[in-house]
Amino acid sequence: MPKPISRPRNPCFSSGPCAKRPGWSTDLLRGAAVGLSHRGKRGKAKLAEVIDRSRKILGLPENYLLGIVPASDTGAVEMALWSLLGARGVDVLAWESFGAGWASDCKNQLKLKDLNVHKADYGKLPDLSKAHWNNDVVFTWNGTTSGVRVPNGDWIAADRQGLSICDATSAAFAMNLPWDKLDVVTWSWQKVLGGEAAHGMVALSPRAVERLLSYTPAWPLPKIFQMTKGGKLMEGIFRGETINTPSMLCVEDALDGLKWGEANGGLAGLIKRSEANLKAVEQWVAKSPWVAFLAEDAATRSSTSICLKIVDPWFTALAPEAQGETAKKIAAALEKENVAFDIGAYRDAPPGLRLWGGATVETADLNAIFPWIEWSWNEVKNSAVKAA
Repeated sequence: MPKPISRPRNPCFSSGPCAKRPGWSTDLLRGAAVGLSHRGKRGKAKLAEVIDRSRKILGLPENYLLGIVPASDTGAVEMALWSLLGARGVDVLAWESFGAGWASDCKNQLKLKDLNVHKADYGKLPDLSKAHWNNDVVFTWNGTTSGVRVPNGDWIAADRQGLSICDATSAAFAMNLPWDKLDVVTWSWQKVLGGEAAHGMVALSPRAVERLLSYTPAWPLPKIFQMTKGGKLMEGIFRGETINTPSMLCVEDALDGLKWGEANGGLAGLIKRSEANLKAVEQWVAKSPWVAFLAEDAATRSSTSICLKIVDPWFTALAPEAQGETAKKIAAALEKENVAFDIGAYRDAPPGLRLWGGATVETADLNAIFPWIEWSWNEVKNSAVKAA
């Protein structure tokens, strides 16, 4: 198979940090409040603007709080787990590495006794009906490392007694989130809008706020996890008074991404861009018999972290280690050609490929990379067959 000629304009297909928005350059950061205190008037105004613009695009209910917190989405999820859990039983849904991580923290770090973990293999969802809504329920909306998302929020009880705690880092700004069914929602800047890393966001429903004010965990809370003080909510967190020092360059970049999202149709426009990317991959996969989606059910297929498995009989006959090395060679060959970076499967996932399809990725770039993936697959396979 000859080497393709056309190349994607942007070869960045990483699932985090993700591609910058089309037209991005460092010139867009010139208005950053650098060299100034983030607690000063200008710094706080920019942080508050990130909160306000995020609320508007996502359609966050007026009575929900939204704050910027340390340590990306991981920090936001851990803040929620350490601050809120323990008041009642806990169910965790895990079908990929991050959900498994939250389950591990609940068991091994918080040492929760009344804990149920509902697991599923990569490519599948656990039985959502088994979630106990008298308990707090922790889950990812979109499994970044498996390419599997929950289809909707119908399975979440409207009359739940516990809290629904949702890690939505690769879903926010790309998928509709049913806010009335979600009590805690977390995400980071580095996903769908292509922002920079290390900053997370946490949205809290009135029910979650009530839990914060009425419940004190049995374990000590690190300072960066604390949302109350003296029995009162630290309201400044939700006005741009961050717990630790944020990067004002990252703040400026986040604002640029939000403004770009607004200019491109808001949430509906961002969802449309991401779904168009998934459709392009679906059309290519339908014509490529050697590759398939890791998500077995199309209704649960992610439009952002699009995970693929190799189903060619020659490949599936290989030993697991050989499968992993083969998949890595496909991704490495593309990186060497400077046409696709970071498209290997996540380290804990089955061997394969992963393409980011969030709103900042142009569908034309995906269409340009498909012939290159075909070329790389043929090169790697033919080389291995000849060597054997």
